[in-house]
Amino acid sequence: MALTDTRTMRRVLRREIAGTIGLLTDEHDFRAMLRYRSFAFDDHTTYLEQVETLLRNRATQGSHTTVALFDPQEYAEYCAAADLDPDDPASRTRFTAELAATGPTVPYEGGRLSDLVPALVDEAVRQATWEYATTLLARLGACASCGEDIGRAAFARARHLVARILDTAPPGDRHLVCSVSTAPEALVAVLHADDDTDGGTPLDETEALEFTTVLALGIGTSSPGGIVMRTTAPGNSDRIYGWRLRGENLVPLTAGEVFDAYCTDVENGDLIAPESDVDYCEPPDLGAGGPPPGHHH
Repeated sequence: MALTDTRTMRRVLRREIAGTIGLLTDEHDFRAMLRYRSFAFDDHTTYLEQVETLLRNRATQGSHTTVALFDPQEYAEYCAAADLDPDDPASRTRFTAELAATGPTVPYEGGRLSDLVPALVDEAVRQATWEYATTLLARLGACASCGEDIGRAAFARARHLVARILDTAPPGDRHLVCSVSTAPEALVAVLHADDDTDGGTPLDETEALEFTTVLALGIGTSSPGGIVMRTTAPGNSDRIYGWRLRGENLVPLTAGEVFDAYCTDVENGDLIAPESDVDYCEPPDLGAGGPPPGHHH
């Protein structure tokens, strides 16, 4: 009786442990791990199949699993810094536990691994974008003429502009995309602001922070950029609005400019057919109020 109880308790406990699996998403990363004798796989496809089976089994038993992006180069650097043997499975476990706390992760909720991988890669890109934008903002330093911290002022201004966009937007679910053409590469951030039943607009704090940071970088570096917003409400056509970033202001695009921006392929400049049942609209002016535009640094 006691033995069965112990087993049952152990099974219940195991179910409550949230596990993390470090996933090698592409062939190149997988090959980099083959140098370790303790790494048990030799074929990437088989490896992915085995991971998917493990994830499904854990889900069937009611266990929660988080999938993290395992980067072999980061792993090697981690082992060197912590004086760990990279060819010891325990080192991989420690690194994966660290990833669970700080790295890009997505929860496994059943389904195919091939559907989860793009979400995991997106998450990694989001995190890298935010870290890069934050680093650049911090490096802007103080304004030569007034001594103000440029990054902090730009962030306050960006936060005000995002709040104004959401305050003046028509009701419905809003999907915003901010793109800023910083060198050496353009940065893109996405923000979802959906109405809830109480008429409020709950925001994902991480997403809002990333979005505001990318906009702030555009403001702080006077880079070309803009925001496009798509609103969806029951019984109405979707509406698309746009603003161009000019200095520290967002200037509304005309309906024609929104149409042009939305129906042009960014990569090659070709026209894309406009969607049916979509209205291209001029947004409301965001007006004054909040942190004023600062100096042009």
